[in-house]
Amino acid sequence: MSVQERKQRERAERERLIVATARELAEQQGWDAVTTRRLAERIEYSQPVLYSHFRGKREIIGAVALEGAAEMAVELRAAAAAAEGSRARVTALARTYLDFAARNPAVYDALFQLDNGLAFAHEDTPGPLKDAFAALLESLGEVAGEGVHPGLFTELFWASLHGLATLTRARRLPPEDTERRLQLLVTRLAVL
Repeated sequence: MSVQERKQRERAERERLIVATARELAEQQGWDAVTTRRLAERIEYSQPVLYSHFRGKREIIGAVALEGAAEMAVELRAAAAAAEGSRARVTALARTYLDFAARNPAVYDALFQLDNGLAFAHEDTPGPLKDAFAALLESLGEVAGEGVHPGLFTELFWASLHGLATLTRARRLPPEDTERRLQLLVTRLAVL
């Protein structure tokens, strides 16, 4: 291995460490606790080293969001693949989405609530964000209904899931009714 390859590998490892540490700190204490000073202390590198990877907290949040989007896409596809039939597939997608949001609140915030510097619904949208949407579209497109644009239907379904996730987490909706809400959403929106 050349010196250049070793340096590139070490740089990539440092970057993964920064992202993992930011994510861990955010999940434990919230995003307000994630500062470049605290990250530098935790990873045992100087702040200039951290800034050589990311221009600031916004880019770190974006990196966590991209990692989370990739994980979400994998989970959504696995849930869809394990379900038999359209209703079961759509229900599994919805349940998986809500479970992901509940298990990973800091990642979910990085994706959808915080300024992460990432473009959504544009040509320059990063691949992991497009892939997470595609993971929904692959199964939801088939239940959109005749004459309904599959992408628009998926956006509406996703927006509904986002509302349920956000309002439940904020305790605006009682969590004990989550399953009933999920079933109502699937029954009313999806043409099964």
